[in-house]
Amino acid sequence: MSTQSPLDDFKAALSSVARAVTRDAEVEVGFTADAPAQIGKAIKVPTPSRTLPADQVAEARGFADSYALRMKHHSEKLHAAARPSEPLAAAAFDAMERARIEALGARHMDGMRGNLASSLAMRMRSDPISRAQSREDVPISSALELMLREALTGDRAPQGTETGLSLVREWITSEAGGDLTALSMLLDDQTAFAETAKLALRHLDLIQSDEPLEEGAEDGGEQDESEAEESQEEQESEDGGAGESQVDARAEMAGDQADDGDSDPDAQEMEADGEPEMGGEGDEGMLPVRPNRLPSDIPDFNYLRFTEKHDEIILATELCDADELTRLRAYLDTQMQHLQGAVTKLANRLQRRLMAQQNRAWDFDQEEGQLDAARLARVIVSPGQSLSYKVERDTDFRDTVVTLLIDNSGSMRGRPISIAAISADILARTLERCGVKTEILGFTTRTWKGGQSREDWLAAGRPAHPGRLNDLRHIIYKPADEPYRRARKSLGLMMREGLLKENIDGEALTWAHSRIIGRPEERKILMVISDGAPVDDSTLSVNHGAYLDQHLRQVIDWIENRSPVELCAIGIGHDVTRYYSRAVTIMDAEQLGGTMVEQLAGLFDVD
Repeated sequence: MSTQSPLDDFKAALSSVARAVTRDAEVEVGFTADAPAQIGKAIKVPTPSRTLPADQVAEARGFADSYALRMKHHSEKLHAAARPSEPLAAAAFDAMERARIEALGARHMDGMRGNLASSLAMRMRSDPISRAQSREDVPISSALELMLREALTGDRAPQGTETGLSLVREWITSEAGGDLTALSMLLDDQTAFAETAKLALRHLDLIQSDEPLEEGAEDGGEQDESEAEESQEEQESEDGGAGESQVDARAEMAGDQADDGDSDPDAQEMEADGEPEMGGEGDEGMLPVRPNRLPSDIPDFNYLRFTEKHDEIILATELCDADELTRLRAYLDTQMQHLQGAVTKLANRLQRRLMAQQNRAWDFDQEEGQLDAARLARVIVSPGQSLSYKVERDTDFRDTVVTLLIDNSGSMRGRPISIAAISADILARTLERCGVKTEILGFTTRTWKGGQSREDWLAAGRPAHPGRLNDLRHIIYKPADEPYRRARKSLGLMMREGLLKENIDGEALTWAHSRIIGRPEERKILMVISDGAPVDDSTLSVNHGAYLDQHLRQVIDWIENRSPVELCAIGIGHDVTRYYSRAVTIMDAEQLGGTMVEQLAGLFDVD
């Protein structure tokens, strides 16, 4: 008699199917409470309940089938070679390849078609396309995947996505409809499919280059050269070779190593590099520099708050005990493990770019100072020559402070909040080594559905137009003057189940602005990490639907045009340029490497 549970039997069945599809006996399927994933030959799918409900079984089968098909029909090498460098185009390219892979299974196996449809429906329930109200709200990658799936298999888009898809369907059809039809005939040829997919993206103006292949080849050459250089530096660091580096940066690194108890690979790589890598010629800073004048407080713009007595500003360490913070930080570290290579490269490149901006200059042909190595021949031939020295001159590099304001809303749950926490961790650690103070803040609400604020409103007789109607929770993960090594555990709080609730962005932005504007540093940068629009059901149920959105836009406009604070944003899985004029987009954590480093470094360029 079998002692296995139904879940064990189900897992064994999934593994058997995956091995049959891939024709690889080493493939294993397991369950996870996190986002589905495939790492090597291990496939992780959502854990169904013990009673194995039919819908959850179909979802798990769908994810297992999708990853198995990917292992069978997808070449990562070909995909990486053809993948566009622009973030939005890259995300759309990935989505179109996923549609190709799944269509190969759906076309020939009806059972697999149903499973894949179930997993797609699950993904789309948390996708912004399911709640889109305007064309700007629709992720182009999701829309292209759904429309291409229709063209390849004839299956309709999942329920709930029709409204969002209708907002962009006519535009995509008019600009790239022919390309989508052509793709349906190229399912078995990944290379030809990729080239036609890129043609569709160019017709949709997602790829700006007129000759993407040639430019991509050039970029790839530069990338390969840079990758080789970094690999050599990492090897030198491991072998103990070290060159001269900035004294301040080395001191910061030594402090981090002493506190953490182990060496930092990107710190070693930085030490091994005797000269910082300069950015490419013609790099333009993404941030405008305005006169350093202190403005008055941000006006309310007729924005109301029914009550503020239940709001709280709280340190991350006060929301859970030290043991739980340690556990949560360890969980965050596990999320970063498979990204360690990209994390190291990004931190190293970003550090070089910032250190290059602080690079010191030299006055040559001096009568005293340090011996100029370029004048050694002169010293030997004419020892009495007095102008053989150089004197170091500090350039004018302004003091800078950066505030990272992170959206801690429910829509960030899962992979997005992990990406946000990883981004904050990398930026804070790297900026501190470059002498840039960093503050990390988060914003959410204390409860769902209004909390005590809504109860007070109900007790007051439900007055009309009450304004904001929820209890704010603003979290301080790391004050600007606190070293990163002391605050690193606090970032793990973002992984806590139940922390992420509603998001009221306008007031959070005002709060973060009020904190940074009083700082003594000359240059102030406020960076928002978010996945899109503000949402609070309690507030929006008793005010007009654009109440929070309108306030956020007003606050952003005021900061961008009247404040000395330089405002920018990182969109996590969502293009936030409809709100912020200075923004970059990260669709997945893997994009923290590669071309993204140039865009992130550009946010801190000094004019």
